Amino acid sequence: MKTPVLLLSAPVLLALWRYHGVVRDRHGPLEGCYFQFIFFFAIVGILPALYAWASGVRLSELGLGLGDARFGAKLLLLIPIVVLPVTYVASGMADVRAEYPMCQALYTRRDLVIWYELAYVGVFYTAWEFYFRGFLLFGLKSELGATNAILIQTMASCLLHIGKPEGEILGSIPIGLLFGWLALRTRSIWYGWAVHASIGVLTDLFILGLA
Repeated sequence: MKTPVLLLSAPVLLALWRYHGVVRDRHGPLEGCYFQFIFFFAIVGILPALYAWASGVRLSELGLGLGDARFGAKLLLLIPIVVLPVTYVASGMADVRAEYPMCQALYTRRDLVIWYELAYVGVFYTAWEFYFRGFLLFGLKSELGATNAILIQTMASCLLHIGKPEGEILGSIPIGLLFGWLALRTRSIWYGWAVHASIGVLTDLFILGLA
């Protein structure tokens, strides 16, 4: 894969997502959030995957394999030890409660929470981790080196948080660095995906009073 294409994919794809994929009416029906997730999956998941395939790169080379499962499994301990208490505290903050859940219809449609969260994890977070910690990170590593690849995907993922609560934006920087390192260390995006998705789901559940 060509480095200029990888680098340009970030501003092009993320700008398209921002202007055409983000649903402005967060109080609208749940279908709006599903559209948001599917659009995101298509633009930063399917398109990069097709480019990788056309370039002769196997998806396993972009972190879609299990990698070092023994080391990766240890990372999952971050969920009960770190993620659980942090999201519980964050869910009580006014700016976080104003932002999440992204679909406000869940306040009145509790019966749909499980389907929303499954889509959130399976579609949105999968595309997020594949693009930043897979496509960009592993794609840039060979030519730019591990450190530069981690820094670039961290900058791109941080910028996509603009408009979110300040703490979330600032927190996305060390998290981006950590998840980038973890992806390279384990040769897989899935362990960071599990931790990242747990942050989103637990935040929603705590805010909705379901956890």
